[in-house]
Amino acid sequence: MGAEKEIIVAIELGSTTIRAIAGKREPDGTMQVLAFAQESAANSIRKGIIDNIDKTTQAISKVVGQLNDRLNIYVKRVYIGLAGQSLHTVQNKVFRQFDGKIQITNDMVDQLKDINQGEVYTDSRILDVVPQEYGIGNRNVAEPVGMLSEQIEARFMNVIARNSLYENIEKCVKGAGLDIAEVLISPICLADALLNASEKRSGCALVDIGADTTTVGVYTQNTLRHLAVIPLGSSNITADIATKSIDMEEAEKLKLDYGTAYHTDGEDHTPRKIQLSFDRTIDEDVLQEIVEARYEEIIVNVWSHISKESDNLLSGIILTGGGSRVRNMTKAFTEHTHCNKPIRIAKGLPLNITTAHNVNIPENNNFNTLMALLLKGDQNCVSEMPVEKEAVQTEISFDAGTEKKVEEPIETKKEQGEKVGKKVKNLWGRIASMLMDDDV
Repeated sequence: MGAEKEIIVAIELGSTTIRAIAGKREPDGTMQVLAFAQESAANSIRKGIIDNIDKTTQAISKVVGQLNDRLNIYVKRVYIGLAGQSLHTVQNKVFRQFDGKIQITNDMVDQLKDINQGEVYTDSRILDVVPQEYGIGNRNVAEPVGMLSEQIEARFMNVIARNSLYENIEKCVKGAGLDIAEVLISPICLADALLNASEKRSGCALVDIGADTTTVGVYTQNTLRHLAVIPLGSSNITADIATKSIDMEEAEKLKLDYGTAYHTDGEDHTPRKIQLSFDRTIDEDVLQEIVEARYEEIIVNVWSHISKESDNLLSGIILTGGGSRVRNMTKAFTEHTHCNKPIRIAKGLPLNITTAHNVNIPENNNFNTLMALLLKGDQNCVSEMPVEKEAVQTEISFDAGTEKKVEEPIETKKEQGEKVGKKVKNLWGRIASMLMDDDV
């Protein structure tokens, strides 16, 4: 499989796992997944932020190397997702007053956009700008060009993050010997992949519960209104269970097997013991109380970002991410928020994704962000394998006080052995000749 196949490669930097995926665009516009690879990100990324440059660089090299081997390709550039605790939106307004009533032009709107783009945030940068609406007199409009007005107020939603978040991604990708096709904002890509136009238009919230973070995106009238990353995730629940003198790996299994985001005791409820390693036990009620308490904390924090727009969320709340797969998750959301809007968990592959016959991707929501990044790619990411130059050695010849460099191909071990053999043979010939002379 060569570069002519127009293969797109994307990488997701998760808090527990670094993943890479390769795919090709089909004639109908869908994306076919050809292969994926993953490596543990333990002690590499924390709260979505790169914590160890070297380990992250090595993990990126490994996952890309796996794609190269499986597909017999040479990946030269990658699309890579940006998320992390410092990622959030900030609203900004730019106002312009005219001398009289004039017609709004494209140039005027572009000037407002340029002014907003120049907004400075301490130790942070603007990664994307989402225009909201324009105030023309007492009206809010989406398209102001052509309207008559004495003034205009442009409202923008700036997506920003710390400079270090972006810079560390660049260091790791380049350190792995790769070029960056584009740095993509993961939550926005995920929303585009999971939400349809009707949901965004009628209003909805997308909640991605990951290992170390939970990301919230709010959409109304087909526009992003709010984006925030909460530093809480499903790994916090595992850590809470581990405080009961339980190994982290065992705690994770207990969470998945017995955890529930919300439960009520029935009349016939009988407390039971759950068997642990080393002949120990833990009460099921105690375990569930730990899991419920942490999920309640996550939900309450999520709701603080959604509640202001709750009346406008006609399509409700869509949950995704590995942390959303716990039992009674939608029930917990309803009980803790008293939200009367629909709440559902995203299931199946993102829109416009298919898989090759030999690719099996688990339907556990863990790969949704990775596939969403892949869908955004539009540049070929592979090239021809670089040809290694033939190694040369340099001989220095001294002639009349000058240096002369002569480059010759390095001899093979076989050639070197043959040359040594000839020298030894000649030497023995000379010794035999001398001995014959002495006998005479």
